Amino acid sequence: MYADVTKGGPMAQSTIERQLIEALESRASDHGVDIVDVELAGSSKSPVVRVRIDHADESLPTISLDEVTAQNDWISEVLDEVDPFPGAYSLEVSSPGLDRPLRKAHDFERFAGESVSLVTTATEGRRKYTGELLGLVDGKVALRTDEGEFSFDIEEIKTAKIKPDYDRLARLAKSAQEE
Repeated sequence: MYADVTKGGPMAQSTIERQLIEALESRASDHGVDIVDVELAGSSKSPVVRVRIDHADESLPTISLDEVTAQNDWISEVLDEVDPFPGAYSLEVSSPGLDRPLRKAHDFERFAGESVSLVTTATEGRRKYTGELLGLVDGKVALRTDEGEFSFDIEEIKTAKIKPDYDRLARLAKSAQEE
């Protein structure tokens, strides 16, 4: 898809994704926002930049649609300054969603106890894991699966996402309606 995709590195991001994350993160705190991740999609002729954001203040609930919309202008300005593509591109700004991506060391600490799916950059053997995130243990991402416990350097992780428990969410919604 993109010629500049690198192997390894922080969450195996492309050079363009890393540039965009750095530029956005340098301004995000001014807007009270956390850059959850940046993803490039589409083709090189019609690229799509997906930016997932949330409140920087973790005590607040997940960012709302109106709050996301209010952040579009400065995000668009930053991307225009970086000018990642020679032609036009589409920008999609959204909340992290139920299957929130985990990218930073703090994410792996913050969401310890959650069920996650994780894909490594390994070129041999097993690459996909699903289990309970144990957080960071000795500087490594620790995961408990049905097959045992595993740990990974953050640089070895290609993608990591929270795996939503829809049954639990349905129970919470039902109990909220009953109150």
